[in-house]
Amino acid sequence: MNPSKRNLYILTFVLFVVMLGYGIVIPIFPFYIENLGAGGTELGLLTASYAVMRLIFGPIWGGLSDRFGRKPILLIGILGYVITMVWFGLANTLWMLFAARILSGILSSATAPTTMAYIGDSSPEDERGGGMGMLGAAGGVGTIVGPAVGGFLATTSLSMPFFVAAGLALLSLILAIIFLPESHPVKEQTEEKEAIIDLRAWWGAILSPIGTLFALTFISTCGLMIFANVFGLYGLERFDYGPKEVGIIMMVLGGVSALTQGFLAGPTTKKWGDAAVIKIGLLVTAISFGLMILANTFITVLLTTAFFGITVSIQSPALLSLTSRRATVPQGIAMGLSNSFVSLGRIVGPILGGVVLDVNLNLPYLSGAVIMLIAFFASMLWIKPQQKMVTS
Repeated sequence: MNPSKRNLYILTFVLFVVMLGYGIVIPIFPFYIENLGAGGTELGLLTASYAVMRLIFGPIWGGLSDRFGRKPILLIGILGYVITMVWFGLANTLWMLFAARILSGILSSATAPTTMAYIGDSSPEDERGGGMGMLGAAGGVGTIVGPAVGGFLATTSLSMPFFVAAGLALLSLILAIIFLPESHPVKEQTEEKEAIIDLRAWWGAILSPIGTLFALTFISTCGLMIFANVFGLYGLERFDYGPKEVGIIMMVLGGVSALTQGFLAGPTTKKWGDAAVIKIGLLVTAISFGLMILANTFITVLLTTAFFGITVSIQSPALLSLTSRRATVPQGIAMGLSNSFVSLGRIVGPILGGVVLDVNLNLPYLSGAVIMLIAFFASMLWIKPQQKMVTS
């Protein structure tokens, strides 16, 4: 097998396992919380703590991978994931659950920016979008499969899903140790002596040309989280949907997103370029938000959800690829900051969607359409195809 393909498959499996664990906890945490005598507030704080840790530590791990290489940082992230999954399974008090969730956010945030930086190191520019798409697809499939696996295994024991996730993560750790080579050149490792936590460098990167791509990444993630997180209440109040209907629609969203990132992202970015795909994706995503308001049957809701999944998923790999290509800072820092803006979107999106839903039932999708339309016009001004590309 081609070594670059083998490396991509290993990284894909790693991200699949990480997102599988993320999905596994979704149907289990409410029961864990209830068994420990806690309620909705604790559940919200538990969920937010993970995203906040990823927001903070993503660029730190990215900087460490620039200094010490991708492989050791990736291995630390996977090992930490194994430890925290076992910890979850053994938790019998609320503080243990919070400690495990916080530590999981700290350590698992080493995987995403490192794998993305690895692809940035080792892929030709015209194939980078396809590699990012494969990684995104792996995360999407893990998110879909995770809740199903968690729900099925939890019928035996609430702890069982965590131990299964830990076992899969241990397998990915062994595969990475044996088969994954270092992608970061030794020359760069020895020459880069910047501080790992360099707020000035991070701020400089945000104010550089790729800062606009960070902003678009944040907006795109916000849009996805607005669309997905309010749909359960939206479907209940507008269509009287129950868990079965909502579950089918969310599976369609996740499945289409995974297929799009796995099979369409590479060919489309290779044919039309990252910049064009980002602009078209933002415009069509705005349209799909508006279509959700017009959908009035289960079939039209499914079709609109699938359409949204395609549009939002095709732009994510393109944003990552263009960020990697135009980065004026080391790849690890660039991917770490990008991952932090994704985490920020996962925090702001659900909050925004929930707040406006309480004002008006259609407002989350109307506001999503307006936000994406603004992002489209901003991308027309910010992203110039003729802009000089500087790789680090």
